[in-house]
Amino acid sequence: MYQGTLLEFLNMGGSEIVLILVVVLLLFGGKKLPELARGLGKGIREFKDASDGVKREIHRNINAMDLDKEEAEEKVANNNSQSQHSTEETAPVDEKTAPAANHPSSTPIDHNIVTDSQKV
Repeated sequence: MYQGTLLEFLNMGGSEIVLILVVVLLLFGGKKLPELARGLGKGIREFKDASDGVKREIHRNINAMDLDKEEAEEKVANNNSQSQHSTEETAPVDEKTAPAANHPSSTPIDHNIVTDSQKV
């Protein structure tokens, strides 16, 4: 596993870091450095807070989707069990005396349906 630090990633030694710090000290002065460090720290903290907020929102949405999926599955299971109970409770129908429910002429026709040829 990788055990390196940021310094190994940047391929910088101790002398290069000291040189950079001296140049920064000369450019900004001793009084400005604490202000710059404070501003940098605040910026990093705000970035972390914003990224944590985004992560929380993503996890909240994922959990909500999982709950919705479970509720839908439970609803389907309940509907299936209810429909099985209702079909078992009905009395058997004599086919000779009952009207043909599956006959094409007995199904209602919806005249408001628009076909593909009518869309053009």
